[in-house]
Amino acid sequence: MSTPAVLRTTATGPAQPVDRAGSAGLAESTEPAVPAGLAVLARSRWPDQGGEELPAIAGFVTSSFSPLAAALAERCLVSYFGSRPADPARGDCTAIVLASPTGDLVTATAIASAVDEGRRVPPLLFFQSNPNAVAGHIAARWGLAGPVVCTIPAGDALADAIGSATLLIEDAAATAALIIVAHAGRSDDTRGVALLLGPQSWPAAATPRGDAASPVDTGNPGVAAPAQSGDRTP
Repeated sequence: MSTPAVLRTTATGPAQPVDRAGSAGLAESTEPAVPAGLAVLARSRWPDQGGEELPAIAGFVTSSFSPLAAALAERCLVSYFGSRPADPARGDCTAIVLASPTGDLVTATAIASAVDEGRRVPPLLFFQSNPNAVAGHIAARWGLAGPVVCTIPAGDALADAIGSATLLIEDAAATAALIIVAHAGRSDDTRGVALLLGPQSWPAAATPRGDAASPVDTGNPGVAAPAQSGDRTP
């Protein structure tokens, strides 16, 4: 069962969040170095081709932030495990680190506007305003039972997220971590990266059940499947 998330932010009040896209670390051609003994086992990026549209996910409205995080996670994990869920031997010890230089600006703005104007705030906006919501969605679908950490770094978001994941692994709170860096500051600037950081001793990608001869069902990495009755709730 995931531990409560920690939200680290430099904001001190409900003022309009600052778009720190320039320091997001999303456009870098090289990734920050990872500690000895660890490796980037899988990765994904959004967008990775022109004309892509984020798949909608049930229970999340208005903002592209949560669908972006979910799509990045889906593509990254499918490329490593092949299909949901991750095998328990690895999923049970995999953490989720969700970092964003902007946070969910659209949801925050929608809630603030409704409050300022005296309008009813849709309940789903309260639900998705906490980044734990989409992290829980990912964890439940993939069977990731490690800690969940959500941050809004002031500097390079990817380097900060790798640092947070490394601390979890060094403290033995997790063996691996799904790292998601999501930027959804404006409708025309939705982008992000995801990495699966884990031990070098873990099998290479596309051998999800430890059998290199078994075919891997990759499915469609760009589409989040509908919730099933057996899914855990966030």
